[in-house]
Amino acid sequence: MNENYTHRAAEILNTIRYATLATVTQDGRPWNSPVAHEIDTNLTIYWISDKENQHSRNVAHNHKVFIVIYDSTVPEGEGEGVYIDAEVSELTDPEEILHVRRLKKGEDYQPQDGEFLGDAVRRIYKAVPRAIWMNDAEMKDGVFVRDYKVELDIHAVAELFKQQRH
Repeated sequence: MNENYTHRAAEILNTIRYATLATVTQDGRPWNSPVAHEIDTNLTIYWISDKENQHSRNVAHNHKVFIVIYDSTVPEGEGEGVYIDAEVSELTDPEEILHVRRLKKGEDYQPQDGEFLGDAVRRIYKAVPRAIWMNDAEMKDGVFVRDYKVELDIHAVAELFKQQRH
């Protein structure tokens, strides 16, 4: 496997703060949603959303999600992205919720009672990766031919992700 893909995937995951979630409605329609996210050292992705948002309702019925995290600031043809097939769940454990809040707010963060639980409007969602890819392009004589995905070892990406964080 090309280590450049693994290294670049870890860089993108450490740098880009927005992800696009692809979910499916109950009647089978595709639905995409951009979300701000946090990632832990296992590459588990977390985001906070209103429990009534369409993507939240979608993952309540179908726990599969496809996530793309990409740098949209580069010129056309130079974009790189990380593609992630994941299983999603809504967090209900206060300790796990605290872990996620401290990822974003720091270790001193103190939770409020019932935050993201019960009658609260917002929930925290957790996506555990099952497979991960990077995109690349085939060029011939300086002309774009096609793009394709290269599957990466999740554990190798996670290891580089941890190293880059320090």
